[in-house]
Amino acid sequence: MKAIIVRRIERADEETIHRLEAFGVATIHEAQGRHGLMRPDMRPLFPAARLAASAVTVLCHAGDNLMIHAALDVCRPGDALVVAVKSESRDGMFGELLAVSCVARGVRGLVIDAGVRDSSTIAAMGFPLWSKAICAQGTAKSSAGSVNVPIVCADALVHPGDIVVGDHDGVVVVARAAAQDVVRQAEARETRESSTRDRLRAGELGLDIYGLRARLKELGVEWVDAL
Repeated sequence: MKAIIVRRIERADEETIHRLEAFGVATIHEAQGRHGLMRPDMRPLFPAARLAASAVTVLCHAGDNLMIHAALDVCRPGDALVVAVKSESRDGMFGELLAVSCVARGVRGLVIDAGVRDSSTIAAMGFPLWSKAICAQGTAKSSAGSVNVPIVCADALVHPGDIVVGDHDGVVVVARAAAQDVVRQAEARETRESSTRDRLRAGELGLDIYGLRARLKELGVEWVDAL
């Protein structure tokens, strides 16, 4: 594929992004049919990290962060960088200086399917970041890649302008065109879970609330008093 940098992308509206952030990754993943979740090795740099933002996508060569620098030129305040690499890499492709640049440009956070360095300094800055490794190995700036093209990051398809939501459970991707429907589904799910939570607190069993006794019977499970 030709190396390109796309300057203009469609983004979701801020209200929708803000509402998605309130639900969290687990609820959103369930609400949209259990898809869009990145691999579980994508972990936040610090436990309190939270993110919901439009994705500026970056495709880099392994061990080369040139295109992350290029991507900052087309970011708008409120965006998040979502970085994929063309082959396996755990090198520290993002460090303190890039984090400082991101904050100055209003970038809300980073999701990168590679490693990061200067982790304690970035955490102290409070810059939300998800990666699969922390590694002091530095990188080059010599290989062409692309910005704002569809990528696969940590096994999840991300289009430019999709919404990425991150918390301590990981990262989930919400397609921009489906975002408002996902908000409605997440709201309905939270309403149902609130009712279920009250019933569980009152002592009811999930077996009865979810009709699982019938399911156990269908599976041939028998209740016996003793062996």
